[in-house]
Amino acid sequence: MTLFRNAVFTAAAAGLLAGLILAALQTYATVPLILQAETFENAGAQGHDHSAMASEPASDDAGAPGAAAVTHEHNEEAWAPADGFERFAFSVAVNVLSGVGFALLLVAVSEFAGGISSWRQGMLWGFAGFAVFTLAPGLGLPPELPAMPTADLFDRQAWWIGTVAATAAGLALITFRGSVLFSVVGVALIVLPHIIGAPQPTSHASPIPEDLHHRFVVAVTITNLIFWMALGGIVGIVRHRFLGQSRNLGKSFA
Repeated sequence: MTLFRNAVFTAAAAGLLAGLILAALQTYATVPLILQAETFENAGAQGHDHSAMASEPASDDAGAPGAAAVTHEHNEEAWAPADGFERFAFSVAVNVLSGVGFALLLVAVSEFAGGISSWRQGMLWGFAGFAVFTLAPGLGLPPELPAMPTADLFDRQAWWIGTVAATAAGLALITFRGSVLFSVVGVALIVLPHIIGAPQPTSHASPIPEDLHHRFVVAVTITNLIFWMALGGIVGIVRHRFLGQSRNLGKSFA
């Protein structure tokens, strides 16, 4: 149990540090772009509200159940943290929790594969995590800004999960099996989700400028690359300190 506890501590420490790094990067790289996109979103919403008010008939029909439901849908907004410190605090908390979760997954998989012995090897594992969770899904579903059209949420989630699973399995076959046959199967698994294609919205019309979206995609990709590389490197450093050259978890549970 000591080995297992140290592995969990390794993941928690690495996830905390990497999550803080990601939060700092987002503050300067992606958050300003999101705030800029929200100005286009708010401008579009105000224009929609003004046109709806101008075209609304002055009669009691506006009080019908259908009209009331439409008004309710447009006026009621989901809760969101207030701009400023509250929004920043929630962002940091989410990034730290995500970092710890990804670190637990990275440590578990790497331990059953033999363990991460150094920060250099950890960065390779981190790059693999980046390829699985950011790069491959982003090829079909690039990061989106507010006010951008999207496909059905369930369809996007299903494709994202399938792409992550297929990419992870493909990389595992290529890396750990070593034979030509398994490598071919691995490449096929990686390519398959992109042959199927990600779900797309019915229309790509958006008030968001194309240049703004392009900068956001680049910023998200780079910040996630740094996050994953830092996560893997920190896992390698912390694991070496607390687990050393001891047996990996896969062998300890065998």
